[in-house]
Amino acid sequence: MCERLEGLTLPQMASQQRPTATLLTSILAVVLSSLQIGYHTGNVNAPAKIIEEFFNHTWRSRHNQTMTDHGLTLLWSLSVSIKDFGALLGSLGVKYLADSYGRRNSILIVNCLSVAAACFMFVSKACESFEVLILGRLVFGLFCGLVMSLNPLYIQEVSPTKLRGAFATLNQVSLASGTLVGMVVGLEAVLGTEDRWAMMLSLSLIPALTQYLLLPFCPESPRYLLINRGEEQRAKAALLRLRDREDEVLAELQEMKEEAARTTSSITIRQFIAKRSYRQPILIVLTVNLGSQLSGFNAIINYSTRMFQASFEDAKYLTLGVGVVNLTFTLVAFFLMEKAGRRKLLLTGFLFISACNLLLTGVDSLLHVLPQLRSLQVLLVFCMVSAYELGPGPISWFIAAELFDQPGRPVAMAFTSLLNWGGKFVLALLFPPLLKICGAYVFLLFSAVALLAFAFTWIRLPETKGRTFDDIAEEFRGAESLSLLNSTGFNTFT
Repeated sequence: MCERLEGLTLPQMASQQRPTATLLTSILAVVLSSLQIGYHTGNVNAPAKIIEEFFNHTWRSRHNQTMTDHGLTLLWSLSVSIKDFGALLGSLGVKYLADSYGRRNSILIVNCLSVAAACFMFVSKACESFEVLILGRLVFGLFCGLVMSLNPLYIQEVSPTKLRGAFATLNQVSLASGTLVGMVVGLEAVLGTEDRWAMMLSLSLIPALTQYLLLPFCPESPRYLLINRGEEQRAKAALLRLRDREDEVLAELQEMKEEAARTTSSITIRQFIAKRSYRQPILIVLTVNLGSQLSGFNAIINYSTRMFQASFEDAKYLTLGVGVVNLTFTLVAFFLMEKAGRRKLLLTGFLFISACNLLLTGVDSLLHVLPQLRSLQVLLVFCMVSAYELGPGPISWFIAAELFDQPGRPVAMAFTSLLNWGGKFVLALLFPPLLKICGAYVFLLFSAVALLAFAFTWIRLPETKGRTFDDIAEEFRGAESLSLLNSTGFNTFT
């Protein structure tokens, strides 16, 4: 397959990279899910005090007394973090859904969780029940854990090899766009008011219902149809809709048949853990995902408003700036993904995140002495966000889909979701007490994590850009007893 690709002329290569309308529609329909997730990530920051007052009012109407500050803080923390906990639970169902119902159908099934969650959050105000709001956040968390694995899985399997990474990055672009929209809509000048916050929380119904209108008309993953289901004719028909060129379809079908001949249609979790050729990819996925989630980015996203409040009156607008930078550099990653490759972007991102955390330690330690450094603090926060979205952010969500073969891919994506959401949950839980104990030196811990992830990526991660799934899997099969650093087949460590 690699030889066939290398023999193509430049016009043929250009035609391979030109996406069809069906392919673009399919990917855009799928990433509406991540738009919803981003929206509910960004919309709770600005109206936090208003929603906390709703909690207090509900408690007072029931018990005829005001809730204590400690109890109110605990209840608000629960309502925010319950989404990440729900995502942890949801990630456990990825393999079953993806293998049983297919990639596209599974996304359609789990979308009903988002619809239900938005309805719960909307009626919570009318019911005067903070429990209903928290339930809505939990149900939405289940949706997050499932769809953030199913999305990259579908996108990777329907995309041409030459555009696979760029299209997978669109999932993060959509997430960042939703986060920015959520930040804007949550402002008091828009919908973040006492009267309209419930309506604001329900607006994710728009992309959710739009997805139900578009996605049923998009094809199922051809790889799932051929390798998992053995339905060659349906796989060919799906590929024809996605590629619109007979020669490309025949070449991809042949590559999928070659992969199918070397693999089983499904694999258990025990087999996934025990298989020798999966050991290196599992370590890579573990390091890249935990390195991304525990390097400090999520602490910045969750607590940037509180960080800026100590120095700036309009902290919420600086937080909005974080959202703008977040989206901008996700778009930069989209355009660089197929030019620079995964490995270089990850290394650059981890190195700059580590440096930003190191500098933040010094700046935060000196702020009480030199308040003029507050502008530098904001700049460093923006730099850290941009470094994260340049590589670790988008790549951590889809790299597992490229490192594993067809039977191992659903389990690997569930593992990815578990690590990502688990990391977010742990950081949201531990950052406030760590900040009290360590002060500014907490950023040194983040710097060390990012540096360790950089070192492991440098030593172990092969470049996957422009390589077929079978080609990547073959390298791991051939390196079962070898260190990847010494495997000449990868040829990506220079």
